[in-house]
Amino acid sequence: MSAPIDFYFDFSSPYGFFASERIDALAARHGRTVNWRPMLLGPVFKLAGTAPLTSVPLKGEYSRRDLARTARLHAIEGFRLPTRFPVATQAPARIVTWLKATQPQLVVPVCHAVYRAYFLADRDIADADTAATIAGEAGADRAAARAAMDDPQVKDALRREVDGAIARGVFGSPFVIVDDEPFWGFDHFEQIDRWLATGGF
Repeated sequence: MSAPIDFYFDFSSPYGFFASERIDALAARHGRTVNWRPMLLGPVFKLAGTAPLTSVPLKGEYSRRDLARTARLHAIEGFRLPTRFPVATQAPARIVTWLKATQPQLVVPVCHAVYRAYFLADRDIADADTAATIAGEAGADRAAARAAMDDPQVKDALRREVDGAIARGVFGSPFVIVDDEPFWGFDHFEQIDRWLATGGF
């Protein structure tokens, strides 16, 4: 069995959302699984001296158009930028970090639920209680998910994950690593597909 594909993402990333809707099918076509790895873009932006595209002069308006166009192209219906955007995503990222260690079978359903709640239903995933409720709707124990967000061990585990991502060169969301080959952005999924099909090019 080939190694899993590492899929790094921040829940506040629209392109990360698009990628989350397609990554498992892409991997499955090539007999791969996906290691879903939540991370936080805040420390990355601070280190790289960057910012969310929508807040960058000149690029902001273009990125909004591109997001809507990309959603239409890939038939991701109902997409919209949330009322509060971007937001800090420690709450859902800690829930997923906790689930990876305790109930890994719930990781993907909860990730989908959180992303869709934010980008389709405009729910405030930065709010700890809301994030726990969304996880509960996807099959997790709501009370345990809420408690996990305040668990120092979970906080430390997510911090290590973010530090590890940065150490691997992850600087955006989505960021996919296939057998040590890095690919940044949803627009590189065609390259990933070709890379997996050919064993590199």
